[in-house]
Amino acid sequence: MDQEILKSYSRLNGLNVSRETFLDFENYISMIIEKNKKINIISQNSSSKKTIIERHIIDSAQIIDFVDFNSNTTIDLGSGGGLPGIVVAIILKNMKNNMDVHLYEKSYHKSHFLEEVSKKLNLNTKVFQKNIFEIKNLETGTIMSRAFKPMPVVLDLVYENFSKYKNLIFFMGKSGKKIFEESKNDWDLEYIERKSLTNEDSFLLNIKKISKNNKKRYKKN
Repeated sequence: MDQEILKSYSRLNGLNVSRETFLDFENYISMIIEKNKKINIISQNSSSKKTIIERHIIDSAQIIDFVDFNSNTTIDLGSGGGLPGIVVAIILKNMKNNMDVHLYEKSYHKSHFLEEVSKKLNLNTKVFQKNIFEIKNLETGTIMSRAFKPMPVVLDLVYENFSKYKNLIFFMGKSGKKIFEESKNDWDLEYIERKSLTNEDSFLLNIKKISKNNKKRYKKN
């Protein structure tokens, strides 16, 4: 394999990611770039190959050790172009893990793109062109949320619409600390926090339990 390609993904060396995985990433990136000429799979500002690797592929792949491997499914909320769902599915394929990755994306064009990628790369995915807010009693292992909706909205969605899950992964950006602290006023969360590999101002949250904080808060007059 080209040493330049290996170097591009060197930040993932500490994770269980094989060389075959990098080849699948390369094919996926080519499909993103080609499709992005017709529809916005990702922002045009981040559509160069180098930026896609850094900002999207590595950022998505870094959660792989948070994924619950003992479950039959994992869900990507509002998958868009498949970040992180397709990236996780690629890694699972090359780990010989048969878990299904469920990709929820209500856009017809993006859903069709997810199906194209899944077929070409032979991934264990199921694409649902549905609004996940309208689906109740969902069951899964890991839930992934990256650039989908604000944290309070996602917490409420998981609490109301999921009857069973193992953990919930959030990608938190620069303003994430403030949002996270504010969310803890309304929710009791059992979580692990970890610094992002791709941005010093970003971090990851692996939340194991969610319950409503029923403590009354009083304002001073």
